[in-house]
Amino acid sequence: MYTIVTGACGFIGANIVKALNERGVTEVIAVDNLKKADKFRNLTDCEIADYLDKEEFLDLVEAGQFDGAVDAIFHEGACSDTMETDGRYMMANNYRYSSSLLDFCLDQEVPYLYASSASVYGGGRVFQEAREYEGPLNVYGYSKFLFDQIVRKHMADASSQVVGFRYFNVYGPREQHKGRMASVAFHHFHQYRETGKVKLFEGCDGHGNGEQSRDFVYAEDVVKVNMFFLDNPDKSGIFNLGTGRAQPFNDVAVATVNACRALDSQPPLSLRDMVAQGIVEYIEFPEALRGKYQSFTQADVGKLRAAGYRDEFATVEQGVAKYVRHLAK
Repeated sequence: MYTIVTGACGFIGANIVKALNERGVTEVIAVDNLKKADKFRNLTDCEIADYLDKEEFLDLVEAGQFDGAVDAIFHEGACSDTMETDGRYMMANNYRYSSSLLDFCLDQEVPYLYASSASVYGGGRVFQEAREYEGPLNVYGYSKFLFDQIVRKHMADASSQVVGFRYFNVYGPREQHKGRMASVAFHHFHQYRETGKVKLFEGCDGHGNGEQSRDFVYAEDVVKVNMFFLDNPDKSGIFNLGTGRAQPFNDVAVATVNACRALDSQPPLSLRDMVAQGIVEYIEFPEALRGKYQSFTQADVGKLRAAGYRDEFATVEQGVAKYVRHLAK
């Protein structure tokens, strides 16, 4: 029997494969698209049973080749570029593909744990898993939103576990391949190491410079929540996966710089000191992002807690310090 991880060479997918290995699970089929070949590096320290291209995998699923052979599917594969403007590609990749795998899992009574996104909430200020608070700002968010609606229609009569995770701003190891879509912490680390400074957006939407705030969640915590639901197949639903705390981008910059300074045995600096010394620099807010940017997110984790998840989530200061030590290896 196999555990399937789609997007297995990607950020969260690769972390899930590693976590499965740490549990002794090695009969893992890694599914991805290696058009960006460097993603393979994310799996070099992992054990898998096989690798399949995402199109080949779907063809095999629809041909019945995996009938009776799957323990669970972690569906992490998606186009996560929020700046992607090809709506046909986005819907085929994120919506239609997800729907096909859902049909397979429901038919086979296989647990289906999939990646949704906090982008479904758009510019709203309430982040609860309810239709009235959802209004995506871009086609990426819409592709995730629409699939969540399909899941809701099936949830009442589903004969097996279906869990959607609305990921907030995830950061951590195995994201180096994501380029501009990598986390702010990743970019700040490299900016500081290369230039001695980090860059943040100037204020927008009523927020001061660098004060736009997000719910930043460390990848290790994201994996722990996925494993919790794998261990509790009687629990289904769509859940926010964030910390429940909103912290400004300034906090990420300060945490990253001070973690780097600690590696060099230098004392920490305040944000005021960093700005005064030119270590934190504010740049003009991009025109292309106006009206499409979430200036504030904060997961309501009440539903997740009600499902029984009790572990605490790392703060930006804790998670970024750990991440910087990893990046500096």
